Amino acid sequence: MTRRVALLAHEGFPDRAKTAVGVLRYADSEVVAVVDREIAEADPDARVADYVSDVPDAPIVGRVADAPTFDALVIGVAPIGGGFDESWRPDVRTALETGADVVSGLHYFLANDEEFVRLADEHGGTLRDVRQPPDDLTVAEGIAHDLEAEIVLTVGTDCSTGKMTTTRELYEAARDRGIDAAFVPTGQTGIIIENWGIPIDRTVSDFTAGAVERMCRERADHDYLFVEGQGSIVHPAYSAVTTGILHGAMPDSLVLCHEAGREAVHGYEEFEIPNPGYVAELYESLAEPVAPTSVAAGALNTANLATAEAEAALDRYRSQLGAPVADPIRDGPEQLLEAVL
Repeated sequence: MTRRVALLAHEGFPDRAKTAVGVLRYADSEVVAVVDREIAEADPDARVADYVSDVPDAPIVGRVADAPTFDALVIGVAPIGGGFDESWRPDVRTALETGADVVSGLHYFLANDEEFVRLADEHGGTLRDVRQPPDDLTVAEGIAHDLEAEIVLTVGTDCSTGKMTTTRELYEAARDRGIDAAFVPTGQTGIIIENWGIPIDRTVSDFTAGAVERMCRERADHDYLFVEGQGSIVHPAYSAVTTGILHGAMPDSLVLCHEAGREAVHGYEEFEIPNPGYVAELYESLAEPVAPTSVAAGALNTANLATAEAEAALDRYRSQLGAPVADPIRDGPEQLLEAVL
């Protein structure tokens, strides 16, 4: 039976609620409602289709109490730093009081919250913190390049440039072609969608590459592995996790993800994003001593642009990278898949 879920996305849907959008687009669940009080207060009849056109529709409500019956509440927003916003507490409390599970990708673990633990015990729900890594991680052995599977890694010019979406689109397009492929999730959204994976940004730094290598080895019986990237090597806070994934996966090819028009690092606007062509060279140079690779294609998020503007942005990105480029949602992933195959 398909699981019915509600997505908590207060003040974030859709642009700052990438987990919610990812679940809508890719998860094998029925989304009964998105919970966003700001949208619901402005328009009591608001629906997902008013904001995102290419995912299943659902009502947008202001409180969990206003949602249709559901089996699980998924926290679909992740603020910088992954903290828990106390204004969400009444909604999480309501969900637990109905006996529903609560799934979170935050760095704040719900299972350490005394009130939530008590409510889950009293009403039969479970708390799932997907950013809790395994206890038995180790350092990498440096053997991912010896695996028979072809490994494709998405990388970015910044956070939130579409790496999970691009990885998922490539994986699903490959599967549609009959290619034996696997999706390797490294972040909370991918883990929630796939129901497995290791949250790389929560691992001990010495074990980051090893965690990625471990996941690749676990799926090495497939012909292609599409590994979800995180962060960016030019990000002032998150470059470490990016480097760990790059060296742990030892990818055969890279797909560089960028958002059209973004010139500064999100949340760190004093840091400019370099020319994407230069960023591509940085990734290749950083990989070279460990496992040489190259940027085979570029994924460009043009969601906020009109068609003509998007075409111009794609032309510019193509000239910067010197590689095939496409918006995997607007254009489809076929050009990108051809480049990595």
